[in-house]
Amino acid sequence: MKVSVVTPNYNGEKFLKTFFDSLNEDSEYIGEVIIVDNGSEDKSKDYINTNTFNFPVVLIENSENLGFSPAVNQGIRKAKYDYIFSLNNDTELKKGSIKHMVDLISSSEDIFSVQAKMLQYNNKELIDDVGDEYNLLAWTKKTGENHNTNEYVDVVEIFSSCAGAAMYKKPLLEELGMFDDNFFAYMEDVDLAIRSKINGYRNLLCPQAVVYHIGSATSGSRYNEFKVKLAARNNVWVVYKNIPIPLKIINFIFLFLGFFIKYLFFVRKGFGDIYFAGIKEGLSTRNKISKTKFKSKNTINYLKIEYRLIINTIKFLKR
Repeated sequence: MKVSVVTPNYNGEKFLKTFFDSLNEDSEYIGEVIIVDNGSEDKSKDYINTNTFNFPVVLIENSENLGFSPAVNQGIRKAKYDYIFSLNNDTELKKGSIKHMVDLISSSEDIFSVQAKMLQYNNKELIDDVGDEYNLLAWTKKTGENHNTNEYVDVVEIFSSCAGAAMYKKPLLEELGMFDDNFFAYMEDVDLAIRSKINGYRNLLCPQAVVYHIGSATSGSRYNEFKVKLAARNNVWVVYKNIPIPLKIINFIFLFLGFFIKYLFFVRKGFGDIYFAGIKEGLSTRNKISKTKFKSKNTINYLKIEYRLIINTIKFLKR
């Protein structure tokens, strides 16, 4: 079974040699690599067009930066294979990882996605991300960040796969509506994961698959005006879009506290006004987002999600 690797690129020429060299090592399982270029002004496209790889490369050229979500969706629609490996350009793949991911995701019909074990590129003894968790405070947490690589060695269910190194089933992506183009970037994978869980699917960590990740290669830093505002807006949309009214009412105090504490955090970081502007934008534009339609047959799945949110909140408060 082969996969379609889908990778957005924006001025990422400096990462492409390492990226493609590592994919060449795992080419046996790659049917195609789809690069969606978001209006790069460097020599990214020249590099792709003038080099030879061990697999077909499809280059989709956008005239402007459409964002992560629209770019990945473009690649998914173009893909020929039923397994989509969403992979950031600032990564290096360990040989054999794709086979491990295919073996796991194909082992059960209720598996929606599997995430590779993401390690820090500049310190390969430390974990970058082994699954994103979400809680009642509407906070997302990278599981395992800065833990040693000898931890998290078992296949476990995670709340959300990080789309920087995750494999999905294309038919299920199409069933669920793929990534939400409105999000541009950030929180789009959590939004998708919630929709998958509402419909009874699972997301798993595949620890045998290893990806070394530089991180913040496009946005430039962990905290900046662009990222803080966009993530705040999108987090409002995630709650509005996916949580039914009864659960919004039950969780209101936690949601309020979560957004308020985050605001105070960003005030200390010098981004208080930017974060608040993102919240206001999310609230004022929420009606442009298509809400996930509530279906009574999924009631038990909503309760399972609520239970997971409670457990994640308790774990966070115990830290």
